[in-house]
Amino acid sequence: MPRYALTIAYDGTDFHGWQKQHPPDSEPLRTVQGLVEAAVEELIREPVHVLGASRTDSGVHAEGQVACFNSPREFDPKVLPAALTSRLPQDVQVRSAWQVDPAFNPIGDAISKGYRYRLAYARTTAEMRPLFDRHVTSWCPGELDLKAMQQAAGDLVGMHDFAAMTRVRHNRETTVREIFDCTVTEDGDRRLSIDVSGSGFLWNMVRIIAGTLVEVGEGRIDPTSIPDILASGDRQRSGRTMPPEGLCLMWIRFGAAGSGRAKQQLARARDQADSAE
Repeated sequence: MPRYALTIAYDGTDFHGWQKQHPPDSEPLRTVQGLVEAAVEELIREPVHVLGASRTDSGVHAEGQVACFNSPREFDPKVLPAALTSRLPQDVQVRSAWQVDPAFNPIGDAISKGYRYRLAYARTTAEMRPLFDRHVTSWCPGELDLKAMQQAAGDLVGMHDFAAMTRVRHNRETTVREIFDCTVTEDGDRRLSIDVSGSGFLWNMVRIIAGTLVEVGEGRIDPTSIPDILASGDRQRSGRTMPPEGLCLMWIRFGAAGSGRAKQQLARARDQADSAE
């Protein structure tokens, strides 16, 4: 049975995240996974499960979500973006499609992901806040020290325990993750982008990283304190969780089958070894 992968973009404003949710005794919530599955089922006329690589939260956007499904029918992958997008609402698009190995797993085979957080700053009055792009750009009222933020961002790069920068009760076996790159870039007109790439991310991790860097820029957190914050494992020492609208999943890269899982297992092993010392 052929297996197809899709690159999916969506405006997360009116979604309850990527993952399907069906609360008891109520209608299913509007989710990206639910709508994409419905579009695929309409096309292939069979029940289907669409598996996504990243479970973005409510209000979070994506330009490069990747998902896959099995089909009893063969398709030219070139026709799938238009065929599926025509069956989706205007806030979801299938950007590309390709056939993959039957064993392809968008979760287990992912080796890196890239997120961007967009922020407008120094918005001291109501009329200065983002308007037409308010659903994809967050804001803060004060000036920010970008050099201090860039300095702090550099200390996030590497393999670290990010217990201090994830939601409490995260339900993960390990909080060790590897950040490949973290940059703060001025976009002009007192706007900036925080770009973070890594092997994987914990619940709210990128939004907390963004909030920590914003508080560095505001002078609330010392830019040299990032190593101490990470070592503490104390969520109260890091910055606030930024709102979801500024966050966008930009891209996902894949390796050989199971390579993403292998990296996670290595991180767990390193964490356990460090704890034993």
